[in-house]
Amino acid sequence: MQSRADQSHPLFGGALSAVLPHSAKDTSELREIPDNQEVFVHEHTDQSLIVELVEYQSQVENEDAARYHFEDIAGSNKALEPDAFEVTSVVPLSKSELSLSDCSSAWMLTGTQCVSKFNEEARNSVTLHLGLFRLPQFSTDVLITFNDPQRISPDSSSAASAETHRQPWTVQDFQHLLQTLTLHNPGLFG
Repeated sequence: MQSRADQSHPLFGGALSAVLPHSAKDTSELREIPDNQEVFVHEHTDQSLIVELVEYQSQVENEDAARYHFEDIAGSNKALEPDAFEVTSVVPLSKSELSLSDCSSAWMLTGTQCVSKFNEEARNSVTLHLGLFRLPQFSTDVLITFNDPQRISPDSSSAASAETHRQPWTVQDFQHLLQTLTLHNPGLFG
């Protein structure tokens, strides 16, 4: 029997599912989220998870695709200036350990970005773990991003939560989410 902690959570109306880490709160209950995203925040920390369906990038292959998406996120975070982002590792994920075996390849990238929340001046150092599942047959890349703040500026709106890091999510929690991502309805991709 599965424990409550290992129960899959439906994503995109049940078309996908994955086991989310403890204390994950669906932000669609708090604010509007784009149709191509599912966003979760840790109830007691400033950590977040984003599951996103994006257009398949055929011009980049393998680990370069993970780097492409990381740099795209850096652009969205206004973190493209020198020293504002860095990739520290890109490793392939073994398809034999993944529930989403329909992917042509899967990658996990780890890097850092200096970002501000809500267009604030204050910049926070965030470790970003990115899981990439390549689905060329559906013209889709599935990105799963784990944002794990490392240094919070005292001037950031996140500074208040920086002291309350009770049971933060771990890289192992993120890897478990990646391993349990399952496709139930390919109609999701059109």
